[in-house]
Amino acid sequence: MTWYKNRRGEPLFYEERGDGCPVLFVHGWCMSSAVWKYQFDGLAASFRLIAPDLRGHGRSRDVAGNIDFAGFADDLTDLSQQMNLSKVVLVGWSMGAQIAMQASADLSDRLAGMVLVSATPCFTASTEFRYGLADKEASGMRLKVQRNTQRALDGFHSRIFAEGEIDNHSLSLELQELLALIMPPDTRSLLESLDSLARADMRHLLPSIKVPTMILNGSHDRICLPQASAYLKENISGAEQFIFQGCGHAPFLTQRHIFNAELSSFIRSVNEQNC
Repeated sequence: MTWYKNRRGEPLFYEERGDGCPVLFVHGWCMSSAVWKYQFDGLAASFRLIAPDLRGHGRSRDVAGNIDFAGFADDLTDLSQQMNLSKVVLVGWSMGAQIAMQASADLSDRLAGMVLVSATPCFTASTEFRYGLADKEASGMRLKVQRNTQRALDGFHSRIFAEGEIDNHSLSLELQELLALIMPPDTRSLLESLDSLARADMRHLLPSIKVPTMILNGSHDRICLPQASAYLKENISGAEQFIFQGCGHAPFLTQRHIFNAELSSFIRSVNEQNC
C-alpha cells in the first residue's frame, strides 16, 4: 500500500503500477482508485499508471475537511510534485474531470495532455448553462443520502449505466462486484462533496487550458449530459472528442477495450518521443 502526505501533513492513498509515460487517473464522486481496475489491468504493461483515492474517499476516507474542489486539486498537485511527475497525462472522470480542470493551472508545467471522461463544467443547470441536471436532482440526491446512504448510492450506481447497457448477465455481475468492493465515504464527506459538485462552475477555466485535451463520453450519459461534453469540446482550444455509442456514464467500464485503445492512442500522440 502506497501513501503520500499532502501540504497539510495528511496521509492520502494512491495506487501505482507499470512503467513508462505517467498517466494520473482521478476518480469520481463516492468512488475510489479501484474503479480504474480495467485500465490498470489493460495498460500497465505500456504506461506508468497512478490513481489516488481522493480525500474522504476510499482508503483516504479518514482525511476529513476541505472536501471541495480546492482541497482535491491541492492534493493532486502535492502528489504530482512529490512524485516529480513530468509529461503526465491527467485523466479525470465525472467529478474527477472537474478536479482535473481545477488543478490544470497549477500542473500546467507537468502536463503533456488531459483527458476529460463523462465531464461537465457545471453539474447543475442554470440560465447561463442549460446542459447540467436540474437543481432538484442534486437536492434530491442530498436528501436520499441523508435518509439512507446505501440506498442512495445503489440508485446512483444504477444511473451510471444506460438502459440496456449491462443486460449481459456476466458483465452486470462483474460490474456489481467491482462497485461493491468500493468503500463509500462517510455521510458527511458524501454530502460535502455533493454540495461542492452542485455549486461548481468551471467554465471560466476552459480558455486557459492549453494542453492537448481529449473529451470521452457516452452518447446516453444521464449524469453528465452529452451536450456538456460537446460544450467542453467547443470551449477548450483544439480539443478532440470520441463518443461511445449506446454508453452511459462509465465507458471505461462497459467499453473498456475501446476506451483503453483510445486512451493509449492519445497518450502516444501527445508524448511520441517517450511512449
